[in-house]
Amino acid sequence: MGEQWDLTSLVSPYLDRHMMFPLLEFLDGLIASNQVGYAADQVQAARLALLRPTKMMDYAMDILSGSEDSKNNNDNLMQELQQEKTRVLEQLEVLKEGCTKLQEICLNEEELAKIKAAGHWNASALEQHHGITKETINTYLQFARFKYDCGDYKASRDMLTHYISLFAHPPPTTDKSQQQDEDEFLQESGAATATSAAASSSSVGNPSMYYLQSVDKDTLQVLWGKLASEIMAEDWEAASTAVEAVRTAIESMAAGSGNSSSNNTNNNSNDSSTPPTKASLTPLQALQQRTWLLHWSLFVFWNDAANGLEHLVELFHNDRYKQAITTHAPHLLRYLTAAVLLCKRRKKSSSRDNGTMMEARRLLRNLVYVMQDCDYTDPIVAFVNSLLVKFDFDMAQNKLAECQDVLKSDFFLCHQTELFMEEARVFLFENYCRIHHKIDLKALGFKFLAMDPADAERWIVDLIRTSDVLQNAKVQEDDCVILEMEPQSIYEQVMDRTRDLNVRSASLVQTLQNRLAEMRKERAKRQKAALED
Repeated sequence: MGEQWDLTSLVSPYLDRHMMFPLLEFLDGLIASNQVGYAADQVQAARLALLRPTKMMDYAMDILSGSEDSKNNNDNLMQELQQEKTRVLEQLEVLKEGCTKLQEICLNEEELAKIKAAGHWNASALEQHHGITKETINTYLQFARFKYDCGDYKASRDMLTHYISLFAHPPPTTDKSQQQDEDEFLQESGAATATSAAASSSSVGNPSMYYLQSVDKDTLQVLWGKLASEIMAEDWEAASTAVEAVRTAIESMAAGSGNSSSNNTNNNSNDSSTPPTKASLTPLQALQQRTWLLHWSLFVFWNDAANGLEHLVELFHNDRYKQAITTHAPHLLRYLTAAVLLCKRRKKSSSRDNGTMMEARRLLRNLVYVMQDCDYTDPIVAFVNSLLVKFDFDMAQNKLAECQDVLKSDFFLCHQTELFMEEARVFLFENYCRIHHKIDLKALGFKFLAMDPADAERWIVDLIRTSDVLQNAKVQEDDCVILEMEPQSIYEQVMDRTRDLNVRSASLVQTLQNRLAEMRKERAKRQKAALED
């Protein structure tokens, strides 16, 4: 049954409770189709338990009305929910009245544009010119969180967008003629205006973080709320931007505690663009924050059809986030493995030059490194491991048959089942061809492709046209494929072996230092024990 490889219980501790509702609805569908052996009433009870701390009382009452529990228990609980709904409506009115003036401005686009044009869209100017105090702004933030708890995700998203913009420092916007005049003036002024231009650019916030200049723990929580709202509103392009904003904030606050000094070998970090920070995160806190971001990003990247897979692979292969996977969430290896296979397909289909092929091989090699550090396996991971590490094609074929059930029962991968199975079949065939010169179509079709020779031949001919591995393959009259593999050039071999040399060397040095530190501790313990004796 599918529950053997279900990751809901492993993923849920790192998700916001609102994000669990789509996962539970997906489980309901699996239960209805007998793909998992969970009890429907247990899922319903879990959904109701998640709803209780929220403000979605109508949803909770709908769930309760369909429950099969005893009537007395349902009546008592329904009465409690009705009373809680009354309190929620009262709190909603109180918060609404506490920020009415600011809310009216945000809902009036014309008025808001005038205030921004006058340069009054910031906390101090709003208080000075419009009588909107900081307490009102804080109430507005509480109102946005309340809206989120009520399930009004789009309203919460819009309110948080306005709140963040109050503290942002975007570059000044000018029309083209004004910009041209300013450019000519700067050219004439020369060095005299260089200092002022630099000062002006330094006042602009970080574009990766909604142009905020600094970040503290309260700001980080607001950015998390923005990301949650975008995810629940299913605006994946905006959610991708929110992921980058949270990532930038985490790395900025981690750098404030000196955490970045031990990770300066990472080529993919955002240290060069991180803003100053008013607070810092301890290494453990930063690791926990990264683990949460990895889980939340699954919603975004697996729904972003444009560049979601590439962004997922880049984030998961980042050294700091790789550490979070290996120590806190090894189950995420499933999603990295699936993304690498599908991302490799995209790279090969978009271009067949040597650089792209080398990049696809590098993704697979890095995936193997992560597999070696993770204590986790499932049919998807085992399939790739059997091909790239064990070179066991019979095991790979068996695991591939199991992959389909795993994919169909996974919330994030279910829509990629057919694409993954096709790419996995191609991947299996390409690796088989790398170590064979002549292949019998009958045996190949029966053993790996589950096709008759005619269908296998058509499938292989189509594959030869698109695969970089089979560019020189030829189908003969005796139903055999002859492969003439070109040897890898010296240039490609050198690039493959030295691409990650700096990172690997730094990792080796760090391992040696840790080992030396352990040896010193053991020696000190032995000396202390000898003195005591």
